[in-house]
Amino acid sequence: MWNPVENSCRVPFDGSFKIKHAETRPPQGSPSRKDLKARLKAEVAAVDKLQEVLYAEDRQALLLVFQAMDAAGKDGTIRAVLRGLNPAGCQVFSFKQPSVRELDHDFLWRTSQRMPERGKIGIFNRSYYEEVLIVRVHPKFLGTQRLPPYESLEQIWEHRYESIRDHEQHLARAGTRIIKFFLQVSPKEQGKRLLRRITKPENHWKFNSSDLAEREYWAEYMDAYEAALNATSRPWAPWYSIPADDKPFMRVQVAQILHKTLEDMAPRYPDLSHENRDALVAHQQSLRLEGDED
Repeated sequence: MWNPVENSCRVPFDGSFKIKHAETRPPQGSPSRKDLKARLKAEVAAVDKLQEVLYAEDRQALLLVFQAMDAAGKDGTIRAVLRGLNPAGCQVFSFKQPSVRELDHDFLWRTSQRMPERGKIGIFNRSYYEEVLIVRVHPKFLGTQRLPPYESLEQIWEHRYESIRDHEQHLARAGTRIIKFFLQVSPKEQGKRLLRRITKPENHWKFNSSDLAEREYWAEYMDAYEAALNATSRPWAPWYSIPADDKPFMRVQVAQILHKTLEDMAPRYPDLSHENRDALVAHQQSLRLEGDED
């Protein structure tokens, strides 16, 4: 199977990513739906085992950031990849329009409150990157943020990229690994999915008329994504541009990257001290004696 970790889906660290060259469809020769289903099951099982060790080790954390245009499949991918994992070891947060309280703080404040604890996998469905994506496309939102004086809009974005890079490097130094997924759906496929939300009654709740309005800014969003990914894809917090027109293929790629990242983190079960080992032996003998008495 095509291995995304060794493929160009990882955004380069040198600022050379071109969104127009990034694929939205699986490459030629990719696996069948049946094979993808089996592969996803195997990847999720492998992730589950590694998550158990990560949780027991309680020294590292992993943060997954998902960003995409509407209907790209963030929710479904998160569900599919995390299915079967111990809920105690996962934390999922979705970030929508900032509250009044959140606007009283800097743009990183609200997500900083939701960072994964040691031993856990944290998932951000949208994130602080909204501040250099939707806010860049619609700079009118800056008016509610009561910012200090600034020279230009471009200065704001450059400062925010710098803050994000510093923030993510700080987290990495403190033991939180970060991987970021841009689920790249094509306008045509997005249109089909939005239409299904309208035509299928069970999907009506997913539809928002603002999704159609945002389609008018597709080119502006692609420029914002390209700039953000180039400015913030770094070895300690890489971006992956995942083809999102085919959901089964997309989910397997995300699961493979998650699996490979956890392997690279190499979590280990904690070692017991000699005193604790001796205590376990004593407890074991005691429990066996109780069993013999029965």
